[in-house]
Amino acid sequence: MRALLRRRRGIAVLAGLTAVLVTTAAGLPATAAPPHPADALRRQVDAIHETGALGVLAEVAGPDGRSSARAGVAVAGTRKPMPWNGRFRIGSATKTFTAAVVLQLVGEGRVSLDDTVERWLPGVVQGHGNDGRLITVRQLLHHTSGLREVAPEVAALNSAAGYRAERFRTYTPDELVRLAVSDAPKFPPGEGWSYSNTNYVLAAMIVEKATGRSWAHEVEARIIRPLALSGTSVPGASPLIPGPHAHGYAAFGTEEVTDVTALDPSMAVGSGAVVSTAHDLNRFYAALLGGRLLAPAQLAEMTDAEYAPELRAGYGLGLAEIPLSCGGTFFAHRGELLGYTTWAGAARGGGRSAAVYINSDGGPGTEEAMLALMDQELCEAP
Repeated sequence: MRALLRRRRGIAVLAGLTAVLVTTAAGLPATAAPPHPADALRRQVDAIHETGALGVLAEVAGPDGRSSARAGVAVAGTRKPMPWNGRFRIGSATKTFTAAVVLQLVGEGRVSLDDTVERWLPGVVQGHGNDGRLITVRQLLHHTSGLREVAPEVAALNSAAGYRAERFRTYTPDELVRLAVSDAPKFPPGEGWSYSNTNYVLAAMIVEKATGRSWAHEVEARIIRPLALSGTSVPGASPLIPGPHAHGYAAFGTEEVTDVTALDPSMAVGSGAVVSTAHDLNRFYAALLGGRLLAPAQLAEMTDAEYAPELRAGYGLGLAEIPLSCGGTFFAHRGELLGYTTWAGAARGGGRSAAVYINSDGGPGTEEAMLALMDQELCEAP
């Protein structure tokens, strides 16, 4: 897992990802009183804050209800607390949404996991040793396509100067793919494993081809509206986070911290663009793992994780499978998109879920502390 935790790729880097879940009650309204945090959850959130995270918020949900806790501040230099129902860019946790949509289309007989990229996107993946005729939809979702990562080509994700110059730049999916395939693949399709946001940009493009409607429309119609995820949206090219939110901060590996709250997320279509809340992420992952979004056959495909050496964890289709210290595993996804990092996941069956996010890079022990929270809370699963 350490290799996973050390990787920083800009977009939603689960870059990691090792890698999820929920009920259907309505989202927490802006005026609702905050839930009372359990003492253990409060201590875990405080521990994350003490590692150097500017602000932290976590929510845990299960049969006995839900608990939330927060620490730190939402805006640097102020005493403004993290909003209970705050929205944030969930980064690579978006990939679970995208994979779920693709697998719904598979269940409807409209797409096959064995379809090639060329079948849906003729000529889009060609050149420099890349060949869409050899890459399948399954390989995209599983990160076994060999396609290069596009994030290093996006200036706004890689330096403060690049962010200031290009934070409002809009990318098209075709442009992102062209950037990624301008270099040779890392390995022939199916002969290795390497996390690449390019895979999910292509998955989003296939969703549009298969349905005649945009990826954003399908995520909204198939997941956000049916689950009443009132704090979740797909912002397109809008650089704003709608509704209450903490500011996000990034240091880009330097001593200078930059407020990166404003960002056109079009470079992360399909791979990291969704905006959500901890509450909604719990609802989504619980519903997904509880079998309310996918038929059994497609959920089995999604959770059929194979060991990914790059992550030192199992990875299925848009979900990682992570060992629990108490025995067993949970399914989750890490997400990161400039200034916000999250972990969200659930026990198998979706009976208990947890989501935590921070609004800064954090410090040397922040990721470990976030994973410790996920582990302790999901070890309580029935």
